[in-house]
Amino acid sequence: MKKVSFAEFGGPDVLHLIDADEPHAGPGRIRVAVRAAGVNAFDWRVREGQFQGAHPIELPSGLGLDAAGVVDEVGEGVEGVEVGDPVFGEGASTYAEFAVLSAWARMPEGLTFEEAAGYPSVMETALRVIGETGVRAGQTLLVSGASGGVGSAVLQIARDRGITVIGTAGADNQDYLRGLGALATTYGAGWAERVRRLGRVDAALDLAGSGVIRELVELTGDPQRVVSIADLGAREFGVRFSGVAGSVPDALAETVRLLSRGRLHIPVEKSYPLAEAAAAHIDSQAGHTRGRRVLIV
Repeated sequence: MKKVSFAEFGGPDVLHLIDADEPHAGPGRIRVAVRAAGVNAFDWRVREGQFQGAHPIELPSGLGLDAAGVVDEVGEGVEGVEVGDPVFGEGASTYAEFAVLSAWARMPEGLTFEEAAGYPSVMETALRVIGETGVRAGQTLLVSGASGGVGSAVLQIARDRGITVIGTAGADNQDYLRGLGALATTYGAGWAERVRRLGRVDAALDLAGSGVIRELVELTGDPQRVVSIADLGAREFGVRFSGVAGSVPDALAETVRLLSRGRLHIPVEKSYPLAEAAAAHIDSQAGHTRGRRVLIV
């Protein structure tokens, strides 16, 4: 099978499409013929070796957590899913023609493989960090870097829970944020004052890692009410860096629930052939994403 792999840490040029042995579904796992794989910031951070201190990996290694595809192997002890079922979920080395998933859900009617591949990790992350801030209905959550996949999910989950959201993004994405129910403003010089004019901030999320932790603490008045998924220096300010995944099955169940109620939609900004994984990483790292990027297999 074809698989994206890298044998050294570095820039996008270390990614190569290679021939590899097919993986197989062990106990409690399923294998899918991948139709689409989600591209996450986590993927290029792994490629760069940013997590080697906390979560070392052996090289050469595959990449990718999220996939949507058709079940073609069912491991021992797995119930409720059969060969031929369309599913989406999370596993390992999903930038490939076949991948083993450790958590999955049946794809809702009307959802394409391309769309489905963009949800698993994004929704798990969004649900986790909202919970970690302690924000609740009637309060206001500030989201720095709100137009990407996780931000898009946070805005819609918060709206469903009665939480007001102030979102920062580039000038081109202001209408997009407003369409998801957020109070929107641009980042850049004077952004914190623009946020103050929009209202009180009870909790905040740093999703972009753009050096805004100090201001987020000042706006909330409490570092314990700020969570970052992108700034490894957040702890220097007493802010939690959230990097340990919660329950993916629960996140997938909530994804299906919100999709079925018409309360969730994360657009796919761009799709790339599997052989163009490096280009997908370049675009992902450049930021300014509206929704998700996926690889088509």
